[in-house]
Amino acid sequence: MDALDFEGRVVAVTGAGRGIGRAHALLLASRGARVVVCDLGARTDGSGTEGDDPAGVVVDEIRKAGGTAEASRADISTPEGAASVVDLAVSAFGGLDAVVNNAGIVRTADFLDVPVEEYRRHLDVHYFGSLHLVRAAWPHLIASGSGRVVNTVSAAMLGNPMMVHYGGSKGAVFGLTRNLALEGLPHGIRVNAIAPGAGTRMAEDSADSLSPEVMDYMRIHLLPEHIAPVAAYLVHPACEVTGEVFNAAGGTVNRMAVVNTAGISDPDLTPETLAARIDEVMAVTADAVPQVVAPARIP
Repeated sequence: MDALDFEGRVVAVTGAGRGIGRAHALLLASRGARVVVCDLGARTDGSGTEGDDPAGVVVDEIRKAGGTAEASRADISTPEGAASVVDLAVSAFGGLDAVVNNAGIVRTADFLDVPVEEYRRHLDVHYFGSLHLVRAAWPHLIASGSGRVVNTVSAAMLGNPMMVHYGGSKGAVFGLTRNLALEGLPHGIRVNAIAPGAGTRMAEDSADSLSPEVMDYMRIHLLPEHIAPVAAYLVHPACEVTGEVFNAAGGTVNRMAVVNTAGISDPDLTPETLAARIDEVMAVTADAVPQVVAPARIP
């Protein structure tokens, strides 16, 4: 097929100063997109900033390669910070066609060792950061006629050791993705999510929840550059799927599907009936039905 053309499209990418977000920004800019590179320069656990300027560094990389980009050091966990990212896109480039919510924080710890404030911090960055930016961008995504939103979730939302706070906040982003997809349908906006796997700084800081063998494999074989093509496709007008999550790691991409199993039906249901037939309820058979937001090109 013909190469996907990003000329004229304006994309804002958060957490774009390092790791996966940087790879997103570099690829999009190399293909002609005008990119707002947003990165506060925060520590991986969200406890403060590192004191450097990763957004500025990436913008310099893009410009030296002949691309077009602007840097934002805004804190997207606040409505004001998120709005400033959108304002920069509009003032610098005249609009905004797509948002990639990639900014994130992580720290591994046992459930009871995580203070409530840290649960809130994870929600502020992952859930509210995504929400604030999409809310500010929404009128411009409507005006675009082919608005696109890409959120970032994690397999940890399905359960991972020492990550109740992180996985729970990513589960909230999953719910946000599905519901925003419905809101976007009348406006031609498509909203999807990526669950990435890559050997990044954040992965290193969550290594306590992974085996040494897994971490070594990630460092060598699962690169941020493997994730960027998925984000690029999802922000392009050619992408018509919506409300979906795509696992992406090391060049492998697959769909994370929510299905309803065939289950059982018994008007006289009792606890004992369920206990006796629980295997039928649990079985994922050919009769299982994927739950979709809208008709998609994925069967």
